[in-house]
Amino acid sequence: MLDSNMSKTLHEGNITKNSSCRSVSVGFPIAMMVTGMVGNSLALILVYISYRKKENQRKRSFLLCIGSLALTDLFGQLLTSPIVISVYRADLKWDRIDSSGYLCPFFGVCMTTFGLYALFMASAMAIERATAITNPHWYSNHMKTSVTKQALTVIWCLVLLFALLPIVGVGKYTRQWPGTWCFISAGDREVPGNMFFAITFAALGIFSLLVTLSFLKTVERLTTETVIQLLGIMCVLLICWSPLLVRFLSICWYIVYFTVSCTRFLIASLNQILDPWVYLLLREILLRKFCIMANAVSNCSMEVRKDTQTAADHVDASPFTPFDFSITTIHIRQSIMTTCCVLVAVS
Repeated sequence: MLDSNMSKTLHEGNITKNSSCRSVSVGFPIAMMVTGMVGNSLALILVYISYRKKENQRKRSFLLCIGSLALTDLFGQLLTSPIVISVYRADLKWDRIDSSGYLCPFFGVCMTTFGLYALFMASAMAIERATAITNPHWYSNHMKTSVTKQALTVIWCLVLLFALLPIVGVGKYTRQWPGTWCFISAGDREVPGNMFFAITFAALGIFSLLVTLSFLKTVERLTTETVIQLLGIMCVLLICWSPLLVRFLSICWYIVYFTVSCTRFLIASLNQILDPWVYLLLREILLRKFCIMANAVSNCSMEVRKDTQTAADHVDASPFTPFDFSITTIHIRQSIMTTCCVLVAVS
């Protein structure tokens, strides 16, 4: 049976608003899990190959961050997706698979830990890239892979300790509509420390996004592969987490109880799936091939409009111009940054 707060919300008329989540079949979480596992596994393999190459020694710290993020997302998929799938197979009745009541707090800890870790990892990668580009001498002398590993361990431990606060009585994890997942109890002021925990979670997430954006400004004119990948990851984080974080932060201005919509949960869950594909697709070799093909198609369409003889003379007089990767990456960067600004404004 769902908790009293959730039952109260259902009676207040939120059934219709979130009924779309109830219509989702078990195939959807299965597809999400498979896609995420494949993407994160491929990302880990490519990171391992790149890490061992001698020419990539200067960006080994960045590769460690990418690998850590992919590994975390993979574990997040493995720990949470089977629970969601089991609930769907049990006709959305959580009690059938969790008679002890311990599975819901476990699910909430996983969601909080993996979500905040991804957000803080983006900040760490932005700081690492900004330092490597703006202070290369200091970076080469002080930023060793051992330092990066220690920083990743500290971030992981701090995030996990924060996620465990509801277990010791500060805040609470409850089942959310339609009863297939658990997360922070939003707006339940009767639970000690619940408001503090919910608002702190949102504040930490938004703070990490702002830190990432601020450090990205220092390298906004550069078009390196790592910067483009970081911009892509940043855009994905904004798309996936902004609606949920802003919703939690709005608790400060609302007195009545509300639940976190299933749509926001689904969008946030996409982060673990999209992160590795951003790294896989925004690699320099793929960007070059894609943009060269796009440039060739554009040139062909322009030549078709010309007179046949004029086009032939033009081809004889001026050969095909080589593709400028830097110009295209500038356009990609500008598009991503524009998207990020729009998402922040809308959220």
